[in-house]
Amino acid sequence: MPKYSLPENLVTPKTDWLNRRSFIASAVAAGIASPAMATSIEGSELEPTSWDAITKYNNFYELGTGKTDPYQNRDLLTTDPWSVEIGGLVNNPMTIAFEDLEKEMPMVERIYRFRCVEAWSSVVPWNGFQLSDLLAKVEPTSDAKYVAFETLYRPDEMPGQRTDLYPWPYVEGLRLDEAMNPLTLMATGVYGEPMPNQKGAPIRLVVPWKYGFKSIKSIVKITLTAEEPPTTWNLIQPREYGFYSNVNPTVDHPRWSQATERPIGKGIFAPRQETLMFNGYEEHVASLYEGMDLAEFY
Repeated sequence: MPKYSLPENLVTPKTDWLNRRSFIASAVAAGIASPAMATSIEGSELEPTSWDAITKYNNFYELGTGKTDPYQNRDLLTTDPWSVEIGGLVNNPMTIAFEDLEKEMPMVERIYRFRCVEAWSSVVPWNGFQLSDLLAKVEPTSDAKYVAFETLYRPDEMPGQRTDLYPWPYVEGLRLDEAMNPLTLMATGVYGEPMPNQKGAPIRLVVPWKYGFKSIKSIVKITLTAEEPPTTWNLIQPREYGFYSNVNPTVDHPRWSQATERPIGKGIFAPRQETLMFNGYEEHVASLYEGMDLAEFY
C-alpha cells in the first residue's frame, strides 16, 4: 500500500492526544506513515504548526470572513444530527447518517501539508477515510467523470450565508480520478479529535496537493456527474481560481506570488519557505495531469 503521511515531528504535539496514543505507532501499524514522504522538508527550517493556529486561524466564510471569525462563531453551528446524500451517476445512491459513515468506513490517520491559495500553510494531522472507499460503496457508472460537493446551507446558524457576498451554498468539484486517488480524504477530525466546527465539522474534504479552497467543508451532498461541475471560487473570479487549482509555485496568482508560503502561527515576520510542486505530493499525483498545461489549468 502506498504511504502518504508526513512524519509526526512536523506537527506540534497536542498533550492530550499524544498521551492517549502514539500517532506514529498506529500509523506505521496501519501502513500509512512514511518519513520518505517529507524528504524535501526534513533538514529544512520548517517549524511545526500549533494546535491553536490550525483551529483558530481558518477560512470558513459561512461563519465569517475574518480569519478568527469561524472560531468565534463555531458554537452557532449544529452538527448533530447530520447526513450526507450521495447520488447522480451511481448504481447505489444513498443518504447516510454521519455516525454510520464513521462506523462503516475504514478509518485512517494522515499527516498532510495544507497550502492556502493566500500563500499561508500548515501541517495538519487529519483522521477520516479515503473518498475512494465511499465512492466504491455507491458504484459510479461508466458515464461518471466528475464528483461535485455541496456545503450545508443553514443561514440561521451560519451568519455569512445571510449576506450576498458569495453565492450559497458553497460548491466544489474534482475529476473522478482525482477523487479516487488514495490521498483524497474525507476528514472527520484533527489530532484524533472530532472535527472542530470552524474547520468544517463534522465532515470535510482534504485534497492535499490542491489549494485549500478545494477542500470543501461541512459537506451534505456529493453528486457524480458527466460534466465538470461549477465551483464557487471559479464562479466568483474565474481569472484567479481555476477548476483544478493544483499547488504550483511556478504559476503566480494574478495578485501575488505562489513561489513561497508563510507557515501560520509563526508571525508575519517569520521567514517564508519555498512552496513545493503539488504541495510536495508530485510523486503521487503528477501522472493525473500528463499532457496538460499546468499553467493553463490553474
